[in-house]
Amino acid sequence: MSPSAAPNPPIDSQEGASLAQVNGDCKPKAKEEPSLTSSSSTKTSLSLEENPKIHISSHPVLFHKITSLRSEKTPPGTFRSLLRQITYHLGYEATKELSVRNGLRVMVPLGKEDHVEDEDLENCSVGVKIVSRVAMIPILRSGLGMTDAMLELLPNAAVHHIGMYRMPGAQVPIQYFNRLPRGKCRSDVAYVLDPVVGSAATVIAVVSILKKWGVHKIHVITVVASKTGLELLAKTHPEVSVTVGMVDKQVTASGIVLPGLGDVGDRLFGLGNHDFEDGTATEPSPIAVAAVAYSVASACSDDSQRSTKRKRSASLELEMEHNAKF
Repeated sequence: MSPSAAPNPPIDSQEGASLAQVNGDCKPKAKEEPSLTSSSSTKTSLSLEENPKIHISSHPVLFHKITSLRSEKTPPGTFRSLLRQITYHLGYEATKELSVRNGLRVMVPLGKEDHVEDEDLENCSVGVKIVSRVAMIPILRSGLGMTDAMLELLPNAAVHHIGMYRMPGAQVPIQYFNRLPRGKCRSDVAYVLDPVVGSAATVIAVVSILKKWGVHKIHVITVVASKTGLELLAKTHPEVSVTVGMVDKQVTASGIVLPGLGDVGDRLFGLGNHDFEDGTATEPSPIAVAAVAYSVASACSDDSQRSTKRKRSASLELEMEHNAKF
C-alpha cells in the first residue's frame, strides 16, 4: 500500500461531531454540548479591545492632555480646563450612534454673491437633525467637571444628578442624592459621566438605578478606568457602552485605580492647600490660621457695629420726623 493510501488517523470525538454537523448527519444532543460550551466561553473571554461595546481611545492629543491632567503640579484651574477638553473629545466619540432625522433642508447665505447665475445651482443644503432624547447623569462630585463640555455638544440634553459615596472599607456604594424625574422615563439614551472608574462598584450601581428608571440605552463616559473595573462592568451589564480615554492596570484593595487621576473632586474645586510652583502640598502655619481667624472676627464685629449705627441713625431720623410733625 502506498503512503498516499494510508488509512486516516482516528478522529477525535469533538472533531467528529463538528464534521458530522457539517455533513448533515444528525447526532445525539450529548455530542453537541461541547461545541455550545466552547462558543459561550469564547464570548465571555473577549478582551477589552475586542469588545464592541467598549471604545478605548488611541488619540495622541488625548494622551497628551491626560498626562497633564495626571500631574500633581496641575493647579485646579488648569485641571478643570483639561477635563473639559478631554470630555469634549470623548463626547464626540460617544455620541456617534445617536439617532438622526435625514432630509433637513437649510438655506446657506451667499454673502457677496447676491444671486446664482446658473439656475441649476442652488444655495440649499440637505442635512440631519438629532432626534434622540438625551439625559446626562453626572455622578457627584467629580462628574460635575464633565457636564459643561457635554452640554456644549448637546445643549438641549437634560441633566439629572446622582450622588454616591462609599464608607471606608465598604465595597457597596451608598446613594445620597437622586434627581431622576419621577414617573415614566422620557429619555432615549443616558450618558453617565464619571472621570475615574476604579472597582466599578459606583458606576455599576448607577447603571442599575438607570435601568430601574427605564432608560433604553446607557453609555458610560470616563477619562481613566481600571482594566478589572471595565471587565466587571462588561460582565455585569454587557449591553452598556463605554467610552474611555486610557486604561490603567492597578487597583488597590479599597478600589482606587493607580496611577489614576487622584481625588478628582478635590482637584476640581481646589480643596487642600498646594504650592503649585514646586508641586508640594503645604499646611498653613498656626500663626497664619490665627491671623485669618482674627481678621474674620474683626470684619464681623465691624459689620455688626455698622449695622447698629445704621439702625440708630434710621431710628433717630424717624424720631426727628415725628417730632417735627407735632
